[in-house]
Amino acid sequence: MPVLKLDAIDIRILAAVQECGRVSKTVLAEKVNLSATPCWTRLTRLEKAGIIRGYHAEIAFELIAKMTTVILEVSLKRHHYEDFERFEKRIHKIDEIVECIATGGGVDYIMKLVVPSIDAYQQLVDELLLENLGIDRYFTYIVTREIKSVKPKLTMP
Repeated sequence: MPVLKLDAIDIRILAAVQECGRVSKTVLAEKVNLSATPCWTRLTRLEKAGIIRGYHAEIAFELIAKMTTVILEVSLKRHHYEDFERFEKRIHKIDEIVECIATGGGVDYIMKLVVPSIDAYQQLVDELLLENLGIDRYFTYIVTREIKSVKPKLTMP
């Protein structure tokens, strides 16, 4: 996929919507120091190009329900393309897994899960092990508190 050429105004627009989410045409134009119509035209171009994937609310889930966050490291027995593909396809179907990254080095995947309880987490892991996904070993880390979780800030290169 070709990289879209961005200028300083595009970066300011992206930084503003990253910080504020959806805002009115007027507010966004003021934030980036541009008139409303060209600002909105640029925003629309960035959306159509897929650079802006969506607008989301940050919800304080801890105020709604009791949940436990778990970090899970997984290593597979075999390292063939089809093994990774089968495992990743299954992971995409599990709502409790909110993040999953493939890594090089000591483990194959690091995942973040949000579950109602440790028992629910263990039941999920047991089901994965029974599905014969090729899991060799896994390590569990219970999150006691979140210190920092942010998206990278946009800056001009």
